[in-house]
Amino acid sequence: MMTVLKVENLAKHYPIKGWGKKQQSVTALKDISFEINEGEIVALVGESGCGKSTLAKVLMKLTPATSGRIELFSEHDYQDEKTPRSTDIQMVFQDPYFSLNPRKKLWELIADPLLIQKKASKEDAKIRALELMERVGLRTNMADRYPHMISGGQRQRIGIARALILEPRVLICDEPISALDVSIQSQIINLLLELRQQFSLTLLFITHDLTVVRYLAEKVIVMYLGEIVEWGDKEALFNNPSHPYTKALLEASPSIFGQKKHSPLTGELPSPVNPPSGCAFHPRCPIAQESCRQKRPLLREGDDKRLIRCDLV
Repeated sequence: MMTVLKVENLAKHYPIKGWGKKQQSVTALKDISFEINEGEIVALVGESGCGKSTLAKVLMKLTPATSGRIELFSEHDYQDEKTPRSTDIQMVFQDPYFSLNPRKKLWELIADPLLIQKKASKEDAKIRALELMERVGLRTNMADRYPHMISGGQRQRIGIARALILEPRVLICDEPISALDVSIQSQIINLLLELRQQFSLTLLFITHDLTVVRYLAEKVIVMYLGEIVEWGDKEALFNNPSHPYTKALLEASPSIFGQKKHSPLTGELPSPVNPPSGCAFHPRCPIAQESCRQKRPLLREGDDKRLIRCDLV
């Protein structure tokens, strides 16, 4: 199976301006490494502020990485600033209203990428935009409307159509249903599954909703404070989570199969400006030992080929 996206030792630091000589920075991503194979649906989960959206922006080259390497289809170092952004990787953004230009008609929003890339005339781009409107479940007689004239679910369908018009092979979905009504969320998820088959897509699906992950994903990456703490097959991770943070996330997730004994995390998410020494999770970990405060664990392979960042499991 071909690897379509390979990330090695990716890091992202944001400098902080302030008084004094010492330059501080926020570590948004630290030593991120993973691979995604062609046709897979990989979910990226974690608390707000763990670096999920930052990773998506770096992968899309919307912001440069501080260090590390990104390979797209094993062709080149995609993160190299001299390498142009590839049309093979596109993104569906979280907020379906603020990600759309309110002054443009719906067909123009979808056709824009084709026109910007100069891959079609205005007439051909409009024809393709109308075709995609139908593919994502929208009537073409809505083409001349503006974003404020349609619902949130319809706006997200426009965002999906816009991402697909350049015929990408990898689609990054940054919490595409979190801003939608619950009644609409399942429609968008099912639409993405249908489009994955139609367009032979590979999906990186960013979410905090583990119920969606269990329904949608094949593999799961769990992030905490800018680094991966567990990464592997969905069934193995859900049925037998290894990292204490993964266990806490699953315990806190609502279940329709009965009451669960919730074990909420104690304490607050540490500041990325001044992260804890050793294991980043040790201040909130129920099994932490003195060694966890001193040594940062490496991401190692477990018995079932799952990757785990913990020396105690």
